[in-house]
Amino acid sequence: MAELVNGAWVLIADGEKALFLRNDVDGENPDLNVVRIEEQENPSDFDQSANKPGRKQDTGIGQVSAMEDTDWHQLAKERFADELADILYKQAHKNKFEKIVIAAPPKILGELRDKMHKEVSSRVLAEIDKDLTNHPIDKIEQRIKEDIASA
Repeated sequence: MAELVNGAWVLIADGEKALFLRNDVDGENPDLNVVRIEEQENPSDFDQSANKPGRKQDTGIGQVSAMEDTDWHQLAKERFADELADILYKQAHKNKFEKIVIAAPPKILGELRDKMHKEVSSRVLAEIDKDLTNHPIDKIEQRIKEDIASA
């Protein structure tokens, strides 16, 4: 059974913000404290799109088809996952943490997993596929403790 040891980090992330927390006690009574906060301004796709989706000629006379436009909002979320993976690598390389728990919505968790360096992934104690970014820290402590205990 995994346990949130003293000094372990907890990353709480979604596609736009991330909290890097450190456990300053033990797994029985976690005391998470903010180490770093990362935020990205990511307006809706509608606000980021410059034009209507493009059109292309079809085979028929006077027929045109719409082309799918880039989802800029989703692209920014994926880039944010890249940034988080880079931050984690740098912090792991500096031995800032021995173990880490990552809590994020499934899609972001998958993006992070794909981008994570093996030096970071070897330190992952648990992955929790939940969005906890808008929870107060005491609730995060409780959820992390429960989820790790049941893993």
